[in-house]
Amino acid sequence: MEQSALWVVILLVLLALAFDFMNGFHDAANSIATVVSTGVLRPGQAVLFAAFFNFIAIFIFHLSVAATVGKGIVQPGVVDTHVVFGALVGAITWNLITWYYGIPSSSSHALIGGIVGAVIGKSGTEALLSAGIMKTVLFIFVSPTLGFLLGSLMMLLVSWVCRRSTPSKVDRWFRRLQLVSAGAYSLGHGGNDAQKTIGIIWMMLIATGYVAADAKAPPSWTVVSCYLAIGLGTMFGGWRIVKTMGQRITKLKPVGGFCAETGGAMTLFIATGLGIPVSTTHTITGAIVGVGSAQRASAVRWGVAGNIVWAWIFTIPASAFVAIVSYWVSLKLF
Repeated sequence: MEQSALWVVILLVLLALAFDFMNGFHDAANSIATVVSTGVLRPGQAVLFAAFFNFIAIFIFHLSVAATVGKGIVQPGVVDTHVVFGALVGAITWNLITWYYGIPSSSSHALIGGIVGAVIGKSGTEALLSAGIMKTVLFIFVSPTLGFLLGSLMMLLVSWVCRRSTPSKVDRWFRRLQLVSAGAYSLGHGGNDAQKTIGIIWMMLIATGYVAADAKAPPSWTVVSCYLAIGLGTMFGGWRIVKTMGQRITKLKPVGGFCAETGGAMTLFIATGLGIPVSTTHTITGAIVGVGSAQRASAVRWGVAGNIVWAWIFTIPASAFVAIVSYWVSLKLF
């Protein structure tokens, strides 16, 4: 395989790391909204706390999600620098739009949509691997549903265990416990989301001849740089989305925040272990709605939740459309 120009590869790596940074920035709300909204941590403390756990996930999770993104979505030999450029521009554009309007959409599915769109723009749908695509699409529905179920079950369980405790005592205990649940959720967030960018860089390095096609793992520098990028992005935070996630869906107390984060973290750990790139946004939204509905259905602002679902539906086709256009533009650029 003839290697592509080094400057093009470096440019695409930097673009991928910019997406990874934006992923952390855009999805910071997923990790910190509940812990900020319940008053357990101040915003500045919360982003540092979440960024730390985003990074240390590098020592805990295997690179199964990176393998799915890097080798399980597109037929070998189809990917080139133009496809990677189109995929990243499509994902970044959709992230910027949803961040501007404060919509908690999925950076993960924006990236998947970008890859799908760019590949279709080059070779059509037959170049896609249906097993990897279907697994990802299925979890668009599974991850929020599982988050909902686990969040609501945690809320019911905690309510039963604490039924004889005073509200002040419950609040005091769960202010401490929420630090544990927020750390666990941020760990799951870093473990799943950083690997998606590792996967696309790995895909690009194989396509351009800088890494062997039969390599069992990506280069170490890609792993470290992607975990650093997402952690730094989280540190800068996406404050427009924090309000939507932490207060507009349902009013949370520390006990509810603990249950939502714990249910969401469990879902992310399961998905990452299975090598499935899921949306941390979908997961925590489902868990928050589950916690609210476990108290009473009227506690959830279903109109806000419905608007978020519409954003989920449009994410993959919207980012895919931008990726197709970006792919065609890149053919003129390099």
